[in-house]
Order: sequence, then C-alpha cells, then structure tokens
Amino acid sequence: MSSLSRELVFLILQFLDEEKFKETVHKLEQESGFFFNMRHFEDQVQAGEWDEVERYLCGFTKVEDNRYSMKIFFEIRKQKYLEALDRQDRAKAVEILVKDLKVFASFNEELFKEITQLLTLDNFRQNEQLSKYGDTKSARNIMLMELKKLIEANPLFRDKLTFPPFKSSRLRTLINQSLNWQHQLCKNPRPNPDIKTLFTDHTCSPANGARPPPPGNSPLVGPVPKAGVFPPLGGHSPFQPVVSPSPGAIAGWMAATNPSLPHPAVAAGPPSLMQPSTAAAFLKHPRAPTGVTGMDYQSADSEHLMKRIRTGQSEEVSFSGVSHTPNAYSQDDLPKTVVRTLSQGSNVMSMDFHPQQQTILLVGTNVGDISLWEVGSRERLAHKPFKVWDISSCTMGLQTALLKDAAISVNRCVWAPDGLLLGVAFSKHIVQIYAYNPTGELRHHLEIDAHIGGVNDIAFAHPNKQLCIVTCGDDKTIKVWDAQAGRRQYTFEGHEAPVYSVCPHYKENIQFIFSTAIDGKIKAWLYDCVGSRVDYDAPGHWCTTMAYSADGTRLFSCGTSKEGDSHLVEWNESEGSIKRNYSGFRKRSLGVVQFDTTRNRFLAAGDEFQIKFWDMDNTNVLTVVEADGGLAASPRLRFNKEGSLLAATLIDNGIKILANNDGLRLIRMLESRIADGSRGPSEPSKPLIVNALGPVSTVSTSVAPTLERDRIPPAVSISNLASMENSRLVDVKPRVSDDVDNKIKVWKMPDIVDQSQLKALRLPDPMTASKIVRLLFTNSGLALLALASNAVHKLWKWQRTDRISGKSSAYVVPQLWQPPSGTLMTNDVSDTNPSEEATACIALSKNDSYVMSASGGKVSLFNMMTFKVMTTFTSPPPAATFLAFHPQDNNIIAIGMEDSTIQIYNVRVDEVKTILKGHQKRITGLAFSQSLNTLVSSGADAQLCAWSIDGWEKKKARFIQAPHGRSSPLIGDTKVQFHNDQIHLLVVHESQISVYDSNLECLRSWYPKDSLPAPITSAIYSCDGLLVYAGFSDGAVAVFDADSLRLRCRIAPSAYIPSSSTSVYPLVIAAHPSEPNQIAVGMSDGVVHVVEPSDAEPKWGGPPPAQENGSLPSNSSNHQPSDLPAR
Repeated sequence: MSSLSRELVFLILQFLDEEKFKETVHKLEQESGFFFNMRHFEDQVQAGEWDEVERYLCGFTKVEDNRYSMKIFFEIRKQKYLEALDRQDRAKAVEILVKDLKVFASFNEELFKEITQLLTLDNFRQNEQLSKYGDTKSARNIMLMELKKLIEANPLFRDKLTFPPFKSSRLRTLINQSLNWQHQLCKNPRPNPDIKTLFTDHTCSPANGARPPPPGNSPLVGPVPKAGVFPPLGGHSPFQPVVSPSPGAIAGWMAATNPSLPHPAVAAGPPSLMQPSTAAAFLKHPRAPTGVTGMDYQSADSEHLMKRIRTGQSEEVSFSGVSHTPNAYSQDDLPKTVVRTLSQGSNVMSMDFHPQQQTILLVGTNVGDISLWEVGSRERLAHKPFKVWDISSCTMGLQTALLKDAAISVNRCVWAPDGLLLGVAFSKHIVQIYAYNPTGELRHHLEIDAHIGGVNDIAFAHPNKQLCIVTCGDDKTIKVWDAQAGRRQYTFEGHEAPVYSVCPHYKENIQFIFSTAIDGKIKAWLYDCVGSRVDYDAPGHWCTTMAYSADGTRLFSCGTSKEGDSHLVEWNESEGSIKRNYSGFRKRSLGVVQFDTTRNRFLAAGDEFQIKFWDMDNTNVLTVVEADGGLAASPRLRFNKEGSLLAATLIDNGIKILANNDGLRLIRMLESRIADGSRGPSEPSKPLIVNALGPVSTVSTSVAPTLERDRIPPAVSISNLASMENSRLVDVKPRVSDDVDNKIKVWKMPDIVDQSQLKALRLPDPMTASKIVRLLFTNSGLALLALASNAVHKLWKWQRTDRISGKSSAYVVPQLWQPPSGTLMTNDVSDTNPSEEATACIALSKNDSYVMSASGGKVSLFNMMTFKVMTTFTSPPPAATFLAFHPQDNNIIAIGMEDSTIQIYNVRVDEVKTILKGHQKRITGLAFSQSLNTLVSSGADAQLCAWSIDGWEKKKARFIQAPHGRSSPLIGDTKVQFHNDQIHLLVVHESQISVYDSNLECLRSWYPKDSLPAPITSAIYSCDGLLVYAGFSDGAVAVFDADSLRLRCRIAPSAYIPSSSTSVYPLVIAAHPSEPNQIAVGMSDGVVHVVEPSDAEPKWGGPPPAQENGSLPSNSSNHQPSDLPAR
C-alpha cells in the first residue's frame, strides 16, 4: 500500500470516529494494522473481553512473531486462566489450558507443567509467587500496565501507537476543496450549486449570466463539524514513521509457490516479500524515483491549479506533515574512541564478535588461519592455522586444488547464535565448524566439503527449530547443512553466477534465505525445492551483502559495482521498492565496501580509509571517523552485539577496536581485573534468562514472576555490567612473565582463619537438630533445600523485595519456609533400616516444582509448593541410595540401590524399564552426560561404571586408584559429577579428589596432606566449572582450581563456625547455581551455613602463578598429561 493510500485510511478512521461508527473504527484499525488504539485495548482488557482483546491484537502481531508478542499473549491467557480458577470454574480453566496455553509448552515445557499444576491447588494463591494476587479488577490493572510496556517495546508496534496529527474533519475538508475545484472548472458555474452526489464529478447545468466567483467560506457539503473524539495519542516512538510491512506480506509472498510465475524485471529492483497478483498488474504502476512521493489522487499540476484559483478557502489543501519526535540516540552512542590495536600478522578477511561474551572477537585471515582475541586484555586466546582435518574424506577436486596451490583464505567466519559453535568458510571447497568452550578452547566439530570452488559465505539458521549451516559458493549454489552431523538438507540452484552472500531470516514464523550473486541478482528461497521466490537486481550489479537490523524489522544492503560505485540502501519489503539510498560514498571506492548495523539505529561502512556512520532514518552521513589513521582503504567493520565496541581493519594487517562510553567502561573494568592479577571465571555461553519466555530488556522485572526459572550466570554485557560482581566477568588469562620461577617460590596459599576474612551466615532453624546428609540449591538460586538424617526436609527461601533480588546470599537472612498448612516434608522410613543409619538421597526437577527423595524407605515425590506427597514408589528392600533425573525426560529416573543395582524407572507408567548390574556394593553416585550419551555410576566399592543411555549396556568399568601407601582396592562412598563441558568427570572419595576423562582415564588427582590431612567428606564443582569446593572431616573447607586441582585457599573451621568444635564438620557442600563464589555447607550437628568471600576479597584466594604451559607441576601422585581446557 502506498504512503497516500495509508494516509487515506487514517482519514477514514477519523471520519468514522466523528460519525460515531465505533465498532467499524476498531475493525478498520485491526484489519489495516496501521493504528493500535491503546484506549480501546485498555477498555477491552479491563472489561475482560478476552476474545475481542486477542482478535484486535491479531491485526498487529501473532504469538510467534517475537518474544514481546509471545509475552503479551501469554500474560493475557494466563490472566484468563487465573480468573477461571478464581471463580472455581475448573472446566473453563482446563479448556483455556488446552486451547490457549498449550502453545507455550513447545517453548517451555516445564513452565506449562507448572501452570497445569495450579489445577491441583484449592486456591492458586497457595503458590508462593501468586500469593499476592488480589481481586480480578486490580489484577487486570496490574497486567495492563505490563502489557502497555511490552507493546511499547515491541518493534512491530513502532509508529502504530500515535495517530498522525492533522486537523479535525480532514476528509470533509478535502472533499469540499475537490468540489470547489470542480465547480471552478464548470463551463457555466451557478452561484448556488446543488450538490446531490459524490459518486460523479460535479458540473453545473447551463444558465445565462456571467460566471460568478466561487463561494468563499461556505462549504458545499454542509457545515464542518467540531473536532471529534479521535484525539492523537501522546508521542511515543523516537523513530520516524515508515511504511510498515503489511501483516500478510510474507504470507503473500510465500503463497506464490508457482516457479513458472514470471518475475517482474525492475531496474535496481528490490527483493519484495509480497508478490503482486500478476506481473502485468505490477508493471502497470511504475515506481516513483526514490525519495519522491507518488501522487495517487491528483497530479501536481491540478494541485497547483487548485491552490491558484482558490479564493478565501480556510483549510489547507496539502497533506499536513507528520511531526516527529527527536531521536532518542545521539552520536555519543557511536563507538568512536580507539581503545585497542591488535596485530593479527596477516590480512584480516572477516571478523565477528561473540554473541554473549562481548569482548571476544573471532578473526579470519587471507592465509586461512583464525584467531580468538580477548580485546579487553589484548590477548589471543586461540590461534588455528589452516589444516584439512581429514584429507581422505575430501573430494578429489579439493585434493587436486590443494596440490596445485596450497594457498587458501578465509572468506567468512561467524558465530552461531548461541555462541557454542563458530563456522569458517574458505576460498577452496570447505567449511570448518568448531565447538567453542567459554574459556577460549576450540575443538573440531565438523568439516564439510561444501562447494566446488570457493565457499563465499556462511551463516547459521534455525529452520524447523533445528540449528543449520547455510553456505554459498562459486558453484552458483546455496546449500543447507545439519549443524550436528553435517548432512546436506537442501541445495538451492538458480543463480547464473557465483553466489556472493547469504542472509537467512524469518518473519511470521516463516524461514527464508536471501542470496546475492556477483552478477547483482538477489534471490529469496524457502526451505523447500520449489525455486527462488524473488529475482531482482541489486544496486551496483556486482558484490552485495544484505543484513537486517538487530530487531529484524528493517532490511539493508551494501554493495560495490565493478566501476567502484558503492550503494548502501534500505529496502521496503512490503512494497517492493528501495526505501532509502544513503549518500556519502567516494565516487570510485578502492574495494568492495563492507557495512554493519547496530542498536536498530545506526549504519556503518568502511570507505576512503574512514568509517562512515549514518542514522538509519537519514540518507546523509551522520559523522566520519578516521580512528587516528591507519585504516584500510575499505576497512572491514564489525560491531559487538550491544554496539559498544566496533572492530575495524588496518592497512598493516591489524585491527583497531573503537568504543563508546559503555565500551570504555567495559574495557576499564577488564583492565582492573588484570591489574589485580585475578582471573575471572569464564561465563557460560548462554545469556541470562530473565524469564521462561526469553529476556525482554525494556520490561520491568516484575512481569510474570511465575516465569522466573532456571537462572544462568549472565555473559558480560553493558546492560548487566553495573551490577556484576567480580565473579561475573569474562575469563581473562593473565600474561605469564619471565620470572615464573621466582613467583612460584614466593607464592603462598591463602589460609582463611578469621571470621572477618569471609561472610558466613548460619541459617535459622528452630527444629530439632539432626545432621545434614543432603544439601542443594534450587535451580533458580532463590532457595536452599536440606535433607536431615531424621528424614525431614528443610527449605530456606530468600524473600524478594524492591531492594533485594531474592537470590540466596550470606548477607540476607532467609526464612525457613513452610506452606500455610504447616506440613513437614518428611520421607518414608523403614522399621528395619532406621533413617539415621540409611543412605539418604535427593534430586530436584529442573523447574524446582518437584523433589524426589528417600531416607531408607520408599522413594517419595513431593510438590515443592505444598510439601504434599504426589506419589511413592520402589518399596524396600532394597532401599534407594541415589537418585538422578534423565537429562532429556523428567519421567525417567535412574535409582541407585542398596543392593548395588541401578533401576531405570519410568514414573509416568510406574514401571522399572531395566536394571543395570555391575557394582559389588551400594550405589553412591550417578551422573548423566547428555553430550556423551552416557550415565556414569559410582559405588561404595570405589568402582566407576559407564553405561550407554540408548541401550543401557555397560561401556566401561574401572576402580579408582588408591593413593600411595593405601591398600587397594579402596572401599567407601564414591561420588561423581560431570563438569559443565559434559566430558570431564569429578570423582570424590575420602582418600582423593580426581578428574577423569570420557574414557574413565584418570587425568589428575589430589590427596589429603599438609594443611589438609583429614579425610574428604564432600566435593563439588562451582557453577562455572572453574573451582572445586571440598569439605574435610576436621571441619576445614578447601577451594581448588578445577583444571589443575591446585589449592587456592583453605577455610579453617574457626572462620565460619562461631564456636569451633573439633567434633563438628561439613558432611555435604552445595554450590550456588549462578554465583560461583557462594557455597552452602551442611554440618554434622544439623546446622547449615552459607559462605561467601568478603567484600574486600570477592574471590576465593588466588590461583598459583602459571608456568609457560599454564599450570604448575602437579603435586599429586598422578602425573598423567591433561587434556582439560586451560581456564
């Protein structure tokens, strides 16, 4: 729809509102999708007209459009569900659950289960997070405030929340003006014309007499009414209004599946996402030049005539301009200050910042090598020269090409969206995919002989919710590969020249790929075999790349012609036209100009040894930066995800990093860590999950408290930098100086002996003291669950307030929580096996809703909100001694038994599927590795067994090694835990702490000695996998480096036990799920302590100085080489 057609809709909306056609007004708003009437939406929500609310919303967005839309629909349906429960209409609640809420189960199954569980409660307010739910009216008002924030933040509502400002009764005025103009053109105009219809042009019947002047102030269609009740809403968006793609644009394009349909040939044409009904109809409407508005209703000449002959008309004739609010961004948001210069050593061909670790830069060069840089510390974390991993599996074409000319270049390197994989496209045939460990380690994942000739581009996509690799090459094809196995899934043919770039994207839940070739053709493909859906010419008709803005709503391309003319343009997807053509390029660029986008607001391109910036809504150059000189003629550019850093290539094979104020702050923060000589723990490669449906940065954290689950430590970013503790920074490896030997001699392991050296909190507990035998944090980190030897569970919760996050802390005293009924969560016990003597076991579901536990009797499944027993199973004998949920199915449980067997039990059907036999004594540990598809068990016989998850057959068994001077084989409880990498295994016995690999080979061990001579009672990895915490039977707690098992510090009992007693010691240690420096300690006297470092020393001790190889010589009795990643 053209711009003037769109404005006509607004005029009609105003007219209908002034005429009081209320229902028609809102129907047109919904069907056109041009104006979202927030007042109408509020009225419908407050009235509880849920069907109308969703029907109106669907004119503007669908559930699956983006995370904001998903959250909007979820909040509405959740409120409808809660209201049904509140009025005890269970049948309606079930209907809403099945019809409306189940759609969200595919995004978060655990959340759907938790919502379903509300049906089992007499009053859903028994759920702690819904305990403050008031009456229906107040709940709707609270929800409405959050919905308004979500709508305002949703890019699909941009420019649709403000009604354009123009005078009242504008349509009547235009009709009056038109009739006046028609009357002036009458051959025999009458002084008092009789207007009977608007369906035909006005003419006066012949009459005698001279031609009178036109009427002045008396309108021909009756009086103009006063302003109606359709007022413009307050200004909202900082963006200029644009012609938004119609809701059905993509669907229309996707429906044009006939490959024989002729494509319109339009010079410099755009990639339209909506085909016209026929090519002929499309060509009947030639496009106006870029930047010139077409005149649909009257020609420029007639407009000029109307202005010239009008006498005394009180109303403006031309369309009133739309006033825009000033931009919410300034040039200060652009990274323009040089903060780092990196020397790569060879010509940089491609760069990409890690999507979560904002200071990790991936670089590919013209000699085929790739590097990972930590730009904060200027350290190269990894360097991989080109090498074919398996030449025997390569085609003869590649082998021949490498024999003729071994030179090879990186054409493109890019991160996967989750940052766990990276892909490299080379100038000859192949792509290589590496698996990335957040510590900087790269491992071979896939090598694909992808194309004949060069592979010109590579990208990651998610068709059918499966991660795939998209490549293009000199063989004129685009190919899609499975990212896990490397199998080819699709091949797209249709280009007549080598394909230069690909741009995967999705809209309205439809996945597609744009591709560009070196003949300037742009094509678009669905994930099928029908052929291209779009065939247009790119400006410049040569090398072009395409990219969407970060929010996915705006499409840009940048290219250079063979003559050196560069073109940076924005496409109008809905209308099939170039919306903007940005100016400011050198007339003859010295290379193919590269570009990037950031903050949904700015564009940057490298040209004339400079970096040029544009505001997306202004075609003129915003500013130019030379970066202190030295830039390449057409420098390659890459923003980090937040736009706080910008990497640009140099003439001398280097890279400059530019920063804005946020970037400077981030760099300084990292510098301060290095200056302190500390190594911050690596961040997981997943970002912080604010709620179960994904983060919404502009929405208050109070939205949907029921969704806050399974928190993960956030990656370093500007948005969370201000509140980060020292433990929350990206891994920074300190440089190793030449005097390592001297440092080793003078370094001394810290010994914490005083309460002032840490922060310890004894948790309140009025119950009868029984020793704590099991202890774990909830996955959310908001509570701590203990199981005592008397079979009673204790749950401490940290309260959330405006000033307190609710996360566990040694600085805030939690509440020993019980449901309103006062029920205790108590395990079944056996008369023949008293709980004090039984081996207790416990496991928690991923969403913290259920806990499975046993204390010598039956295994009980408890509801964590009500403490009620949901079911019991596996009556003794034998008794259960260890429990573990299957990583892919919460209904499958591995149960270690007192008789040395392991039962694989299906809770849903109440059936033991299989029994594993291999140990000689009771099972004391179970650990699943999803990546290895393995279950590892350990027993009181000090034996480790590995079992395949697929068929449950035994793969390997091994007894742990006895320390020097101790008889073999060992006996005693042995615990196991997989590292975050799901490959390395922590094995704990009273005689040792060891790390094993996936083949159950011992890599290194630590044995009690020196200041820690007592037997080990418990040990566990920190949440980031960088530390190991261990408790000892003399009351001490030790902190080790996880990679080398080097002792970082020793915590004496006097530091955390107020009245130290030699008879009190830690039986079990729990590590916080997102705070790597926080632990909880369960004691032999029934007390639980939460322990953290002091404010003065926010980390535990410090690592011993590293040698050139990154670690000290082992002080353990095992000197086997390690393949653990350096951290």
